[in-house]
Amino acid sequence: MKATSEITIERATVAEVPAIAGLLQAAGLPHEDFAPHVAHFLVARNGGDVIGAVGAEVAGPEALLRSLVVEKAWRGRGLGDELVQRLEAAAQAWGVRRWWLLTTTAEAFFLKRGFRLTPRAEAPAAIATTAEFCGLCPSIAVCLSRERRGQ
Repeated sequence: MKATSEITIERATVAEVPAIAGLLQAAGLPHEDFAPHVAHFLVARNGGDVIGAVGAEVAGPEALLRSLVVEKAWRGRGLGDELVQRLEAAAQAWGVRRWWLLTTTAEAFFLKRGFRLTPRAEAPAAIATTAEFCGLCPSIAVCLSRERRGQ
């Protein structure tokens, strides 16, 4: 990772929900409904401060990758990529085989990481009925998906 050695990435705790919500809100990302899924979230910390987060809504072998956010001052150092890689590694134990996501701002980021544009209609019901698919993400958001790496 290009970020400094002061940064740690670990599972999120319920106590960090307000910090994650603040980062998401500051970045203009959906923040209203992630808390019930915090058990499937990771946070990046610099000392005691949460400076990044990523999470998943897991539905059997399908997962919605959501809430990838890095504090503005820490962007461009590889932290977003590291968070996604660590989430994917953790998701192997959860049985995730396929990732889905919606984005209005990070299409190029995810395309570089092997995701492909996918019609929303191809999303399985467990993903298509999430709050993000049903309205939190605008209809202009692109849908991307890919198989878990290493399968």
